[in-house]
Amino acid sequence: MAAITAAMVGELRAKTDAPMMECKKALTEAEGDMARAEEILRVKLGSKASKASSRVTAEGVVSAYISGGVGALVEVNCETDFVTKNDDFIALANTVAKLVAENNPADVAALSALPLDGKTVDEVRAALIGKIGENMSIRRFQRFETASKLVSYLHGTRIGVIVEFDGADEQVGKDVAMHIAAMKPVALSSEQVPADLIEKERSVASLKAAEDAEKAKAEGKTPQSAEIVAKRIDGSVQKFLKEVSLFNQAFVKNDKQTVEQMLKATSSSVKAFTMFVVGEGIEKKQDDFAAEVAAQVAAAKQA
Repeated sequence: MAAITAAMVGELRAKTDAPMMECKKALTEAEGDMARAEEILRVKLGSKASKASSRVTAEGVVSAYISGGVGALVEVNCETDFVTKNDDFIALANTVAKLVAENNPADVAALSALPLDGKTVDEVRAALIGKIGENMSIRRFQRFETASKLVSYLHGTRIGVIVEFDGADEQVGKDVAMHIAAMKPVALSSEQVPADLIEKERSVASLKAAEDAEKAKAEGKTPQSAEIVAKRIDGSVQKFLKEVSLFNQAFVKNDKQTVEQMLKATSSSVKAFTMFVVGEGIEKKQDDFAAEVAAQVAAAKQA
């Protein structure tokens, strides 16, 4: 069998960008044949990516790109927080954001088919899965193209915001973006809050009113009239709408005024915004580490 030297491992790693131990294994299996080792790695890393594809990706990063009146916000996911600090993973997210802005893909599938470094975005993603050993996915993106101004704010890599606004002072746009990241509004105004969220809040308020009525009966008190209960429910809904609509929220840098009042005072206006929070809405797998270790020990004993 041919001796596998450090120089050979280094050469194969430089050609494939695969982990060092994977390179050594491939060279050993190929008996030192570099071309065959490359082929072995392609097969192995492709298999690795395929196996990883079923695993939940609830961690990740948000990346933003703005050039003039064109911008994009993207969320790229992985399995663990450790990978979110990997330079190659971060570079992929940044590149994807730029590709979205420049190419205006219709959806994630169209984005994945775009060319990147002689491959497609999806092929680059799959190769990175093979290199790092974790599943990765491009979850979502939002593209802006406007005659107005765009500004972005990233809170670390987990929360990202892009704001489309008009006004002479760009700092106002930045302040609004930071406010959105902190207060997480769901719409510009109360009128734009999605109907399903309003209905959910009304249901919660109705349930609370019913519980209060049962409690009053149990204590021998007279429950409130249907009219008063209806007003209480409407009041709860109106309070909710103010809390989740940007213009009605108290401005984080001056809670004596609303965001709408701040914008008016600075002769500015916000036309739209998008906020991504990493993993939002993704159900994370809850691992029982002790049970997993016990299972591995039991399997080892049986072997």
